[in-house]
Amino acid sequence: GLNFIDLMVRQGNIDNPPKTPLVPGFECSGIVEALGDSVKGFEIGDRVMAFVNYNAWAEVVCTPVEFVYKIPNDMNFSEAAAFPMNFVTAYMMLFEVANLREGMSVLVHSAGGGVGQAVAQLCSTIPNVTVFGTASSFKHEAIKNSVTHLFDRNADYVQEVKRVSTDGVDIVLDCLCGENTGKGLSLLKPLGTYILYGSSNMVTGETKSFFSFAKSWWQVEKVNPIKLYEENKVIAGFSLLNLLFKQNRGGLIKGVMDKLLNLYNSKKIKPVVDSLWALEEVKEAMQRIHDRGNIGKLILDVEKAPTPLMANDSTETSEAGEEEEDHEGDNENKERMPFIQ
Repeated sequence: GLNFIDLMVRQGNIDNPPKTPLVPGFECSGIVEALGDSVKGFEIGDRVMAFVNYNAWAEVVCTPVEFVYKIPNDMNFSEAAAFPMNFVTAYMMLFEVANLREGMSVLVHSAGGGVGQAVAQLCSTIPNVTVFGTASSFKHEAIKNSVTHLFDRNADYVQEVKRVSTDGVDIVLDCLCGENTGKGLSLLKPLGTYILYGSSNMVTGETKSFFSFAKSWWQVEKVNPIKLYEENKVIAGFSLLNLLFKQNRGGLIKGVMDKLLNLYNSKKIKPVVDSLWALEEVKEAMQRIHDRGNIGKLILDVEKAPTPLMANDSTETSEAGEEEEDHEGDNENKERMPFIQ
């Protein structure tokens, strides 16, 4: 699986980035080839998906058994590689942190991305939940049925939400950070929960720009604890990777995965795969995420041959930074896309 966190790792926009040489990647699916001496519950030949603390983008991956889960019979390997990070993140935020219940409302940014689509599907399992989503305008037709109200990501979504719900929303899921932090907090109802689970606005051009990095953080609303107390609002953060690999909550995540797999087997949720890419195409695949061109998850397939270049293909990574986001739809027709529809 290819995730936005992989772009942040590449640019060094995380705490304690790993030293090179490095094999990236945090989730994968495949077939069990070997077992540790004390491993129980799995056999060689089992179809599995797993969390990995780096090194997932490889033909052979080794990870502790607590991070490994059997793939349901009717789930293919691409869907399995798209499942763990997105759905566990979405489930934990909605149900463990924000306590989503019937009749609530949720605002999710990047509604067309992997986590956004997982959030929309999980919200649909609870009666009468209203989902507000922001996404690039060229994605609206494809995802309009997955959310209740869909807004252009460059529009003034605060006013758009308040036009529909004058009181705001119960839950805000923010993967953008920057100036959106203050906007999200302003939209919360009393007893509402704002959850920051990423900071994708820090990823701009191909190289890390200290100016753009500093600008993103400078735009972050300074949170006043007294104001939170007076307005009865909750602010939270969520990092699945830290929960798994630094805070030793693998047992908790296993319980969540069991619930998610039951929902999948009941045909209530299903991972959305945007496209498959060969390992040699990782640059272009990361650029597609960078340009926010994907609907659902991008998958690196070790068995896939590279797609031949088209005459008008552009593999150059933009240095335009934040300014290019206003034109992200322009990339739609000039990429070589091994799409799954």
